[in-house]
Amino acid sequence: MSQDTPHDEIPESMRSADAIQPRPVLWAITLTGIALSLFQLYTAGIEPLGLFYQRPAHLGFILFLAFLLFPLTGQNRRRTWWAWVVDGVFLAASFASGFYIIWFLDDIIARAGWWSQADIIVGIVCTVAVLEASRRAVGLGLTIIGLIAILYALAGARGALPGLGEWMPGLMSHRGASVDRLVGQLYLGQEGIFGLPLGVAATYVFMFVLFGAFLEKTGAGKFFIDLAFAATGRKPGGPAKAAVIASAGMGSISGSAIANVVTTGAFTIPLMKKLGYRPAQAGGVEAAASTGGQITPPLMGAGAFLISEYTRIPYIEIVLVSIFPAILYLGTVYLFVHIVAMKQGMRGLPASELPVVRQVLAAGWQFIVPLVLLIFLLVNNISPMRVGFWAIISVIAMAGLRGAWTLYAAGPMTVPRIKDSVMRGVRMVFESLELGARNAVAVSIACAVAGIIVGVVGLTGLGLKFSSMMVSLSGGNIVIALILVLIASLILGLGLPVTASYIVLIVLVGPALHNEFGIPLLIAHLVVFWYSQDSNVTPPVALAGFAGAAIAGAKPMETSVQAWKFAKGLYLIPAFMVFNPELIYGGPLPHVLWTGFTAMLGLVAFAAAIEGYLFGPMKAAVRLVMVPAVIALFWPSFTAELVGAAVLVVALTVNWLNARQTRQEQGQPTPAPETVQTHPD
Repeated sequence: MSQDTPHDEIPESMRSADAIQPRPVLWAITLTGIALSLFQLYTAGIEPLGLFYQRPAHLGFILFLAFLLFPLTGQNRRRTWWAWVVDGVFLAASFASGFYIIWFLDDIIARAGWWSQADIIVGIVCTVAVLEASRRAVGLGLTIIGLIAILYALAGARGALPGLGEWMPGLMSHRGASVDRLVGQLYLGQEGIFGLPLGVAATYVFMFVLFGAFLEKTGAGKFFIDLAFAATGRKPGGPAKAAVIASAGMGSISGSAIANVVTTGAFTIPLMKKLGYRPAQAGGVEAAASTGGQITPPLMGAGAFLISEYTRIPYIEIVLVSIFPAILYLGTVYLFVHIVAMKQGMRGLPASELPVVRQVLAAGWQFIVPLVLLIFLLVNNISPMRVGFWAIISVIAMAGLRGAWTLYAAGPMTVPRIKDSVMRGVRMVFESLELGARNAVAVSIACAVAGIIVGVVGLTGLGLKFSSMMVSLSGGNIVIALILVLIASLILGLGLPVTASYIVLIVLVGPALHNEFGIPLLIAHLVVFWYSQDSNVTPPVALAGFAGAAIAGAKPMETSVQAWKFAKGLYLIPAFMVFNPELIYGGPLPHVLWTGFTAMLGLVAFAAAIEGYLFGPMKAAVRLVMVPAVIALFWPSFTAELVGAAVLVVALTVNWLNARQTRQEQGQPTPAPETVQTHPD
């Protein structure tokens, strides 16, 4: 914003991070964001468009918005004249990239592979614009990987860069592609930039991101946080437990671990520190809990939509089978939090500092209605894109009803008061439309670059080569194969956001996991998706951990180590899916119940063994015995599972008896099981 711009004349959504942007740019950002969101709402609920209309238009809007939001000089410096020239070129390129295909679609289809010079030039312009937008909005790592993929496609005896092909190892070599063939694959085909990843981002993901933006603007974030504190605040380590619950609620609709950390962490991390958690612990708890939002239905950080598109399994089935694993993960983080609180003798917050459940529900019941409607429509097999549309309409309707009731209850219905209330509602709608578009920029650009990588993989046959290499390195051992997938996901996570990491990894290793190792298709996708989340909490790159460290005032690496410890379910639960597919696919009731019991028992025992505490302190010898017993629960043998479960039950029972005896000797009361408590008004 320029210095002579009155602050109050700028909409609230354009403040803070946009402080150095000139006023015309701020309004251009607002208008572009609103136009994009209205376009998406129109195509989702009124008039659906075909593939080569919807995706190019979406990309054109997204690129245009990205170059407005992220100047060449960086977000903390004003644009110079030469930066305006460069950004002006990229803004024009953004418009051309999206709308060239729409305008000349019939001619392009008629040419059917015999591309004109204009087709190739615009394709190159679009590819460059996508990579530059990725560098600005997502990070340099993803851009470099996209460039490497392009160079790899051009390398080879028949490619545009034959000399580069001479440096390729035998397994990775291929005949190479010309520039025309590569551009045809990436820009003018259905497997490149406008492929499945961008298609999912341009339809399902955007609508749910926009839905989350409307909930955020109408106060859903505060509702979830207050409800979590009301339910758990009086328990030992209450703020940390509230962080787990609130992050699950927020993450299930926002789909971003980092956004989750900065939203809920701003409330929970200071309270955790006040209660006695070390700063690194507080930041680590919030990072691990926020990562749980990425795997919690319905949004799952865009994962549920992508898995559905890749596997052709209905979206609602993906959501339903993901509920119990998400509960297991969040329950494990909750248990770690509880153990740390008990070890350090923490107490909950006093009732006077906590919200009341009844008051929270009375103030925020309207946020429950859209979620119930969303679930109802999904269960009835309505398209997720249309479900998102009606969910957004329901949020607007409920906010309007709530505003009308508040206006009626506050006093006489005068014209000025009605006008003021209507204007606030209209402003909220426009701010939500802009916020949703802003929030979608990074994921859509990441999906576009992922489309480049996927297109190169299909053009060069890299996927089959990578799968063969994986089978060879693992020697056919499924455990080693899973470890290799985990390592690959961590390496990709150094430069890619989790959605792009999942897309690239499933294209490379998915065929081997399913075809060579016999892992069911859905479980193979879930394993890769869960492992792709590790860049949020695993050093050396733990993005959610770093965000938590910034709020907690702790060292980033120390906070990341704590987040990695609390998020251990991220590694164990996918492995349990592989060796116990009943967890996902179901089966005879006794078998399903036994599988669920062993999963919970194994996670509880693992957390206790790591912390050396459950009901009370745990001896080192007992902890050592528990480790192989936990491993036995993963073994695909009922006898091994039975022996492991028996050992763990005995060990935990002994720990409970010893703790009880110690408390009796010290004259301490036995702690009661945790229940949700409220206090009177």
